[in-house]
Amino acid sequence: MQPLKYLAGYSSDIQDQVQSLIDQDKLGQFLLKRHPEIHAIRTDKALYDYTIDIKNQYLRKSQPLSKVIFDDKISLSHQALGLHSYVARKQGAKLKAKNEIRISSRLKKVPEGLLRMVVVHELAHLKEKDHNKSFYQLCCHMDGDYHQLEFELRLLLTLIDAGKNPYS
Repeated sequence: MQPLKYLAGYSSDIQDQVQSLIDQDKLGQFLLKRHPEIHAIRTDKALYDYTIDIKNQYLRKSQPLSKVIFDDKISLSHQALGLHSYVARKQGAKLKAKNEIRISSRLKKVPEGLLRMVVVHELAHLKEKDHNKSFYQLCCHMDGDYHQLEFELRLLLTLIDAGKNPYS
């Protein structure tokens, strides 16, 4: 039995159920039934447009985004699939600030709902820097299935670590 590192915060009952699905080789089938297809967003431009559409729907008055890209350098060793950064640069006497979102390139071939969950998570950091109650309320406001999708992404990462990606 392998440790379920992406599910460490969940109850032992949940972990036992997931382990049972893994042992029976049914976890991939579960995910494919919930999310049968991967999204079609492959370029940084498409990702930017997708992210801006969500931002304009829920966070119109928040700070602008200067960059949204898929990033090959983001790995799970950083315990992240996306990064939000606030970059401040001094140009002469002026201070220029930019907000950037970088999404792991590993998310190019996942279902749209799982990509959306990560995008929503990173967009929520425009308003809430910390992972607090307000942050998660904002995430749920932008995507009512946020917590379920986060759980399912954790299930997919568990499968990928076991070398059984149902979407590859």
